[in-house]
Amino acid sequence: MTDGGRARVRRRLSTEERREQLLSVGARLFSDDPYEDVRIERVAELAGVSRGLLYHYFPTKRDFFAAVVARESERMLRMTAAVPGVSVRAQLPAGLDIFLGYVAEHAHGFRAFHRADAAGDRAVRQVYRRSLAAQERQILAALAADPEFGPAGEGPELRMAVRGWLAFTTAVCLEWLRHGELSREQVRDLCVRALWGAVSA
Repeated sequence: MTDGGRARVRRRLSTEERREQLLSVGARLFSDDPYEDVRIERVAELAGVSRGLLYHYFPTKRDFFAAVVARESERMLRMTAAVPGVSVRAQLPAGLDIFLGYVAEHAHGFRAFHRADAAGDRAVRQVYRRSLAAQERQILAALAADPEFGPAGEGPELRMAVRGWLAFTTAVCLEWLRHGELSREQVRDLCVRALWGAVSA
């Protein structure tokens, strides 16, 4: 008994809170080590749960990593969703500011997401590629709805430009996390210029 005879009782996590805790631990481990080097036992140890409980939430390591990747993808999609009626040119800088804030605050999750393509597991790579395709569709839909681009927002040339821009932005963000030589504003402006250079042609 402490604090005047009152015992401190640890609050029991809800199912959703526990799942989120496990995914956060997984994001940290998968961002630091290759997929094949991450041990489920280590995840359970860091989360303070039994291995059996972790397997209750995620039956296999593949399911666990796929859930980590899907969680980060959903976050990124929510943050970068287009605002209806506002031009892409007007909202891109603010959208990138929000996105870069996420990258800085959730660096482990961002790195873990982009490690998925190097995973030896085909099913995990498929989850990652579906997530990238969803990002691509979201950007193309915003461009197609913008009078500045109109029907051109649906052409194969623009699709390839957007795909290349996503790869460029990923590489820039990972380099920024690794070395931090540029400010957030500089990274934002670099990515803005890169998109306009890719799609304006």
